[in-house]
Order: sequence, then structure tokens, then C-alpha cells
Amino acid sequence: MSKKRSLDTICIQGGWEPKNGEPRQVPIYQSTTFKYSTSEQMGRLFDLEESGYFYTRLANPTNDAVAAKICQLEGGVAAMLTSSGQAANFYAVMNLCEAGDHIVSSGAIYGGTTNLFTVTIPKMGVECTLVNPDASEEELEKAFRPNTKALFAETIANPALTVLDIEKFAAVAHRHGVPLIVDNTFATPINCRPFEWGADIVTHSTTKYMDGHAATVGGCIVDSGNFDWEAYHDRFKGLTEPDESYHGIIYTQKFGKLAYITKATSQLMRDLGSIQSPQNAFLINIGLETLHLRMPRHCANALAVARYLKSRDDVAWVSYPGLEGDKYYELARKYMPNGTCGVISFGLKGGRQAAAEFMDKLKLCSIETHVADSRTAVLHPASHTHRQLNEEQLKAAGVDPSMIRFSLGLEDPEDIIEDVRQALEN
Repeated sequence: MSKKRSLDTICIQGGWEPKNGEPRQVPIYQSTTFKYSTSEQMGRLFDLEESGYFYTRLANPTNDAVAAKICQLEGGVAAMLTSSGQAANFYAVMNLCEAGDHIVSSGAIYGGTTNLFTVTIPKMGVECTLVNPDASEEELEKAFRPNTKALFAETIANPALTVLDIEKFAAVAHRHGVPLIVDNTFATPINCRPFEWGADIVTHSTTKYMDGHAATVGGCIVDSGNFDWEAYHDRFKGLTEPDESYHGIIYTQKFGKLAYITKATSQLMRDLGSIQSPQNAFLINIGLETLHLRMPRHCANALAVARYLKSRDDVAWVSYPGLEGDKYYELARKYMPNGTCGVISFGLKGGRQAAAEFMDKLKLCSIETHVADSRTAVLHPASHTHRQLNEEQLKAAGVDPSMIRFSLGLEDPEDIIEDVRQALEN
């Protein structure tokens, strides 16, 4: 057996292995459709009797190569790309749910995902209960119901920077016979691989570090293949009983460990169509080729700036799980010993008004509705990404009204610190 390849090598060569005479770079299959010689061949594809490509809304070779790379990085069995991280989280949950079902989610998650779970999917008949990720297992279990289908959380919460105790959440989820879905966007598989700690499904906003250049929007879902859907046959009938839209195919029986992703692709993507364009997948792949090089620099810059902010009298508080003494420092050391992410959050003693004035005075660092790319960006979550949340929801999400989210790019850390200094002092 050949030696297992390192994450560094997978970043560069994973997902695409060209044969003689084929392109070395992943080609862009910029085509909506694919030709076949006979009607029977096409029919077998539509019946899921054969694998192949016939319409890009369901699958595309460029997308599949990039999904395979991300799958290898996470250590999963199958993956699919989506048009955005929001679409990935929506599909990951709704691949298991229908009207009348319920999910449990950490309250410390991205504001857009909070809205998705507490406003949008309830309109489809799926309820969500938010929980404190720091709660005990006993407290978490109180949120579960007989119709609960999944437990959801983020490895490192955006923007609260709460570090998830993955083993605790996995234990609770599995006691209740449901999968743990973890959004691993901030940590990336370079710094954390949730499957190794008991998670069952991982999602990503590839828009962030995986792309790394603010060039393209995208998402991904990866399945570990470890959750036994048949063990809870009556709870996951969408996977374990006939799908009449495919002549009665039973996904778990026909596709085994590939059942979850096959259903998400052939059913949800077929009907909802949040496909990633091949051009965007191509760009994400270019980003992935340097992910293992960029993440350590993001983390080093974040730690340097966090330490500087911590030393200032006009800074009320600093939150960064890689910072010694941080509330989540030990948990981060357990799950992410090589680094966490390049995002820090902090508050100024002058409160919300001081935050706005500070941001307006920055020259190198820009105010953007983005995070986790090569350029340093700053945001005020309560006024921007989490603006739709009320005070109670902001508190549950770990968003202090004074919080400034600072995403450290790849610039020289001394230049970033100088920009922060002048903005605080002028």
C-alpha cells in the first residue's frame, strides 16, 4: 500500500490525475450539456444506473475534480460543490429534513446561517432550536426532540470565535441518533479535520480561505461516510426508503456510503439548482493549491495583531483562540494545535461609536463584507453581517455590540499594526 499523502500534496495534486496527453491543470468544462451516442445511455444516467455527466446543474467534471480534492483534504468519502456556503448549509440540512422535522444548532454561528435556520427553513416546516455551544452535554440534550434530524455547529464561530468542542457535540448527536454537521470554513482542513473527532458531515464556504483571494463565491459539502443511516431507518426515510422520483431507488441500498451525497446531488441539486459554475470551481482550485502555505501566515498575522491589541489601554477586550489566556485557548490547542484562523475580534473602551470611528480611519485595512482572504478586512458585525438579529439573538451568537471583526490578510504584520495604531491614535 502506498504511503498516505500529506495535506500539502493533496492541496496541489488532489482531485485531478491527468492521463497521458490530458491537461495538467484542471480543465474548465464550460458546457451545460454532454453528448451521448444512444438514447439508452442517456436514459441510464437519468435513472442513476450509471455515473456520468449529462447536465451541469447536476454535475460537471471541473466541479467534481475540485470537490474530490476537498473531500481528500477532509478525509471523507464523497463531496459536492454548491454555489455558495449558504447553499451548502441549506442542502446539508434539508437533505435530511422535511416539513415537520426539527434541527438543533449552536447559537454561535454566522448571522446568515442563523437567519437561514430561524427564519427561512421554518417557513418550510422545519424548526430549529439554538443552543449555547459551551453548555454541558446534559443541557444540550434538552434541546432534542423525537423529530430532531441533525445537530449543527461551526468549528470556529463567525464572528464570535467560539471553538467547538467537537467530541462533546458528536457524543450528544450520536446518543440521539442524528449526524453532527460542522461548518469548517474558518479552520479549514489544514488546521482541523472534524471527521477525526466524530463529526459526520462537513460544510464549507469555499468563498473564504479556500479561494483566498475574494475572487469567487462557492460552497462544499463533504460526507464522512461514517453515519449509519439504516440504523435509524425510520428517522431518515429519504435515504432508506424508495425515492419515487427515481423509480423507487433506495439510496442506502444502491449507493452505500455514497448515499448522502448522491441524494443531495440527484435530488436537491436537480430540483433547486444551486450549482457552482465550472469557472468558479477552477478559481477555487487555484486557491486550494496554496491553502497549506497561506493558513500559517494568516494565523501568525492574527496572533501578532491580537497581542498588540491586548497591550493597548484603549482596547477593552480581545478574542482570538490562538492567544494565550483566551477562553478557548486550551480547546483550540486540542483540536487545532497548528493554528486556528486569521480572524480576531475585539472591542474598544469607547464602545460602538469608537468602533465606527476607528474603522473609518483605517488606511491599509478596508471595510468589507468579507473575511478570510489575502487582504486585511474589518467589519462591525452588529451593524453589518448580523444587522438583522435582535439583541437576544446577538447575545446568543456571541456578538457584542462593540465587536469589531478583524480578518488578517497576508500583508506584513508590522504594516497592519501601524495602520491599527494610527487609526486608534489619530
